[in-house]
Amino acid sequence: MKYKVGEIVEGKVTGIQPYGAFVFLDEETSGLIHISEIADGYIKDIHKYVRVDDTIKVKIIDYDKETHQARLSLKALKNKRAQFRKRTELSDATLPPMMKGFSTINEHMDQWIKNAEEEMKHDEI
Repeated sequence: MKYKVGEIVEGKVTGIQPYGAFVFLDEETSGLIHISEIADGYIKDIHKYVRVDDTIKVKIIDYDKETHQARLSLKALKNKRAQFRKRTELSDATLPPMMKGFSTINEHMDQWIKNAEEEMKHDEI
């Protein structure tokens, strides 16, 4: 079967790795949902979004006709209204005061992870 970029298809999750989920589309075609295409924001555990043997809908974002391999996305299927709402909320937010000097990513990582987890909980509601 031939697929087109932008097409929404149904597939079965066959495996999960820290970098993404493998999806069976048909006898000739399989694909990968890279972790960056699972959802917006930081993804700590892919298993919170998909599990092996789940049948899911995904969007094809790239397709190699020779190898029958597809790059897939879950986040591309998110409700456009929800994405608009998030952008609006972000644009209305005030920025924290800027500080002079250099601070490492490590100093802020715990807070960023906490913020991402809270946002994921909010999205599930």
